[in-house]
Amino acid sequence: MIWFLEGQSSQRDVIAGARAALPDGVQIFASHRQSRPEITGLADVAWREPQDNEERIAWVIQQACANGIQVVLAGRVGHVYEAHRADFEAAGLVLVTGALSLDTFERVDDKSIFTREALAAGMACIPAITVQTQAELESAYAQLSRDGRVCVKPTHGIYGQGFWRLAEDVDPFRCFANADSHEVDLSVFAQAYGRSQQPKPLLVMPYMPGSECSVDMVCEAGKAVAFVGRRKQGLMQSFERDGAAVELAIKAAEHFRCDGIVNVQTRDDAHGAPHLLEINLRYSGGVGYTRETGVNLPGIFATRRLKLPEPVSVWHPDIQVKAITVAVSVREEELLR
Repeated sequence: MIWFLEGQSSQRDVIAGARAALPDGVQIFASHRQSRPEITGLADVAWREPQDNEERIAWVIQQACANGIQVVLAGRVGHVYEAHRADFEAAGLVLVTGALSLDTFERVDDKSIFTREALAAGMACIPAITVQTQAELESAYAQLSRDGRVCVKPTHGIYGQGFWRLAEDVDPFRCFANADSHEVDLSVFAQAYGRSQQPKPLLVMPYMPGSECSVDMVCEAGKAVAFVGRRKQGLMQSFERDGAAVELAIKAAEHFRCDGIVNVQTRDDAHGAPHLLEINLRYSGGVGYTRETGVNLPGIFATRRLKLPEPVSVWHPDIQVKAITVAVSVREEELLR
């Protein structure tokens, strides 16, 4: 038995991938803190998780033991579960969080620490200057802009939230009229940052103009056992299973001893050379798209952890996909649970 705890909305895709690979007799459990039957409805058993993190730990262990669950995959708050790994192991449960220690979460989640360590390990990574004041921001921009475009992002965060390209030749109102452009006038951004009552640390970096590769992978104690790279090309996404970006992602996962279904992001420079952006110690929002390549990453993860035969991968080259919205029917009583 395997249990997929609350994750990204792609939790539905992960459950579907596992169901396609596991024998019918193996039950799949899923849970979420919100009423999300459209996500958890594909599981054999679906639960509503407690809201409080500490209460949730005890509840998960109790439910897993009572229902014969062997493997528990954390999603959104892997670090919370990782802090209680000893409790899960004492109960005879296999806990998968994306890492094998809290130290890894601290080194990866703080992008400033991650960048320094990746560079020190000899991996190509976008160099960055950490700033916490307007003066530091303006100084870092002046230093980096001599060699090209400059961008910023928070030291902590997901989904690209807080990412902006800085420029001195852009309309000051552009960031308000078209926020999706992620381009902002330097003086507008710097002044706003300086007036913030509690400014959060930012990374100031050279802007890489090339394409981004998002590598979804199944890892076991740092070893990547299956992986697929995704690149956005307009409205479409294409896939790759080798090349410099995928190789760099595998090295990063090995160095930080990733463990579970994780995601590594890279971005190419003007010459097409990939540089590390970040590691997400959880499955990505687009992990479900990778099944179109003939590689079922969630299924590979689930079967290997349960010591069952894993699904055969047959790579389909030249595949492109486009995400679409699909309506999922749920009963009213399911929404009220």
